[in-house]
Amino acid sequence: MQKHKKTEVAVFRYSIIHDFVNGGRLEHGEKEKLLRKKTGRKWDIPHSDKTSISRAAILNWIASYEESGRQLSALEPKQRSDSGASRVIDDETALNLIRLRKELPKMQVQVFIDTARKRGLIAPDRQPGLTTVYRFLHEHDLMHGSKPQAEDRRKFEAELPNDIWQSDVLHGPSVQMGGKNRKTYLIAFIDDHSRLVPHAEFYPSESLKCFSNAFEQALLKRGLPRKLYVDNGAAYRSRQLEYICANLGIALIHARPYKPQGKGKIERFFRSVRSQFLSGFSGATFLDLNKALDIWLREQYHRRKHSGTGNPPLQRFADNMQCIRCAPADLPDHFRTVVRRRVNRDRTIVIDRRLYEAPVELIGKRVEVLFHNESPETAEVKWQQKSYGMLTMVDLQVNCRVKRDKNYQIQLSADESRPESGRLWEDPT
Repeated sequence: MQKHKKTEVAVFRYSIIHDFVNGGRLEHGEKEKLLRKKTGRKWDIPHSDKTSISRAAILNWIASYEESGRQLSALEPKQRSDSGASRVIDDETALNLIRLRKELPKMQVQVFIDTARKRGLIAPDRQPGLTTVYRFLHEHDLMHGSKPQAEDRRKFEAELPNDIWQSDVLHGPSVQMGGKNRKTYLIAFIDDHSRLVPHAEFYPSESLKCFSNAFEQALLKRGLPRKLYVDNGAAYRSRQLEYICANLGIALIHARPYKPQGKGKIERFFRSVRSQFLSGFSGATFLDLNKALDIWLREQYHRRKHSGTGNPPLQRFADNMQCIRCAPADLPDHFRTVVRRRVNRDRTIVIDRRLYEAPVELIGKRVEVLFHNESPETAEVKWQQKSYGMLTMVDLQVNCRVKRDKNYQIQLSADESRPESGRLWEDPT
């Protein structure tokens, strides 16, 4: 499997196990209930035709992640040592048995097995015994017919600061930007426990680039949340955001479509923005809007007693500062754009019509290039998770005249001496 596909699978697996590894305290019964919930539903698994996940697989992912020191790469798929070997209840058979049991929840197990065989739900070469099926039904909480419980919609509040952040976008007013009136979008984050706003800022769009900028600022100011609860917009569903969160140990959770109750706290904050801030805003420019918002947050919102908690957000957040995870020193590197390219025979790489030169040992290899969109000239190259340093941006006009030897190393001619970067030497005079 290609590297980028392995990364997608690792990110997916982290989204499955985040409830078990994000630092929250789970009692044994709660853990088992959560495992049954995850094994009993369908999943859209990247690069796989399977739609279900076994209990053993989830436990193995948790163990691998913890044993590796919480490295995302530990969740990448590996070649199975027992590849090709059959199991009594494989994933397809398991899914068939679960569906049949939901259809016939009170049927005696032996009759249930016979019915499954008659319907062709168990392959002829697989003959699970009575004990095996009993254990399987118990693991999936399917031994006794039970009616689905009503959806629990009780009010919820995170136990500690930075347990959960909610984020959403508010359509803001039109202001002057670059001499024109343009619509603005408020991208904001709110801490579920304290109602503190780690960062809120108006942007000219609600794109992934703007959201990533706001998210990075929030992490720098208030540390890392354990969960980030977002909507289902394009920016929130991007692979880059999934990769950023998984690498930082943040569980990315998407609100269920048409279920706005889960975003109640950020929606309540937006109502305050409309009624208390925008109603009194008298500026005209984009800069005026964000400066006024910053003052309102610092001097009013964060210091005023919140009706939901009975405390000012800043005070409630600070009361439990000991649990805050600080952002890593290399946080900006986690927000770099990642592209994959094959290094050409002349050891060049082309990205967005920009030409780079890679180390000679990477010729022919498919590498990862990481760079910040605002500074593409500083791009790091990696192969098999090892860094090979920074790429050199090449001057196209000069590069076409540079000669290389049989090993594709640059040759300097006597009349046109140029450095390896492809740039002309500066005249010292």
